[in-house]
Amino acid sequence: MNVSHEISLLVEEIQRLGSKNASGQTSVTFGVLFNDDRCANIFEALVGTLKAAKKRKVIDFQSELLLQGVHDNVEITLLQE
Repeated sequence: MNVSHEISLLVEEIQRLGSKNASGQTSVTFGVLFNDDRCANIFEALVGTLKAAKKRKVIDFQSELLLQGVHDNVEITLLQE
């Protein structure tokens, strides 16, 4: 899969699993995304796709690196819907 396609799938999954925050943006925690069976089947390297999407300013999260367990409560926010 190419990166652009994976990012578009990531956006769909965040919209499916997330909810609107106070500023009207869709957000989801890393733990919810990481532990979702459908996401596990779609993304070989979820963290890599998240980093690529952050670099392209499609999403934002307040961490350099995301690890299961440690960063389960980190909010991932969609900047472009």
